[in-house]
Amino acid sequence: MSIACCCPVLECVYCLACARWAWQKCLYTAGHESEHWGLATVEEFEPVPRLCRLILAVYEDDLHNPLWAPPGGYGINPDWVFLRRNDQETEGRAPPYMIYLDHENADIVFAVRGLNLAKESDYAVLLDNKLGQTKFDGGYVHNGLLKAAEWVFDAEYEVLRELLKKNPSYTLTFAGHSLGAGLVALLVMVAVQNRSKLGITERNRFRCYAIAPARCMSLNLAVRYADVINSVVLQ
Repeated sequence: MSIACCCPVLECVYCLACARWAWQKCLYTAGHESEHWGLATVEEFEPVPRLCRLILAVYEDDLHNPLWAPPGGYGINPDWVFLRRNDQETEGRAPPYMIYLDHENADIVFAVRGLNLAKESDYAVLLDNKLGQTKFDGGYVHNGLLKAAEWVFDAEYEVLRELLKKNPSYTLTFAGHSLGAGLVALLVMVAVQNRSKLGITERNRFRCYAIAPARCMSLNLAVRYADVINSVVLQ
């Protein structure tokens, strides 16, 4: 221990360094990471509000008689909902989701709900990860979310393949919020890697909109899939 004028110098320096780190963390926001990015165009942002309403619709038990519809409603046709899976049907392996045939926009939308604070299975997915635990396509991904994404893909790829076959001009869009955003980000990567199982070869038919996503992949993967994955974060 170093002491000068009865003052523990090393301890003071250490405390000041910790205080500076804590202060910077308190003031740091995600806006610092993107403050030099270009603005999205109107065309690029256009799908976002529509997809957000679709994600919210996953929370409803009966879309013909919604309980929590936002002002103006969900803006969807309940009869175009092709498939819905709840917590019991996913067995806790993934959050609830639905497949919606958006005939107005020539789009097949796979929408996934966000984190349910009352569901232990959601926390189990989120906490199933260690730094550097799981490799994917030359990078690293979140272990629990990848397992959830692979389970969802294996469960639904035949359904998606038939829908894509019946609607050859439609895009396939994955959309999710929070936990669901992390899941769809990895799900679209799994789908791109397994295009043959879906019966399509064009990478540009895939889109993903991750609303407030969990951090789930290494930077090199985020860059490599930037043409497919759109991360939307409110700042």
